[in-house]
Amino acid sequence: MRDASLADIRIAGATDDDRMWAATLMASSDPWRTLGRDLTMCVAVVAEAADTELFIAHGVQGADAAHAPLGFVLLRARGLAGSPYIVAIGVAPDARGSGVGAALIAFVERHVSPSRHLFLCVSSFNADAQRFYARLGFAHVGDLPDYLIDGASEIILHKRLAP
Repeated sequence: MRDASLADIRIAGATDDDRMWAATLMASSDPWRTLGRDLTMCVAVVAEAADTELFIAHGVQGADAAHAPLGFVLLRARGLAGSPYIVAIGVAPDARGSGVGAALIAFVERHVSPSRHLFLCVSSFNADAQRFYARLGFAHVGDLPDYLIDGASEIILHKRLAP
């Protein structure tokens, strides 16, 4: 896929079909596979809940110019210390590296405004994601050793959004 531009990507709340797409993507991708999350568990994570919002990035993809789902972000508005928390984010394999993930993060930052802080966790074995978040201005603020699986930490990341 060519580099995505914001004009090519539409981000909106998820439909039921989108929720299943996001759960299937999670269950077939790392870090969730390494964390032992199967489809049933992933469906439960993306299920509609009062305290979370699931957003899907759709974009023009391929010769048919269909608006295919490219990525998702699951957001909890008051997730960590009362601040917005990104529960999960994922990008379809053929859309990775094209700007979809950055567009999703930018969307979240606008969506949670005027919140001053944004948090997320990334697994210690997920070096690519750690570099991605660092490029977007997230800073390491803590570790949860052996939190989800033995031998790996969940790294707490923070980004200050407003003064």
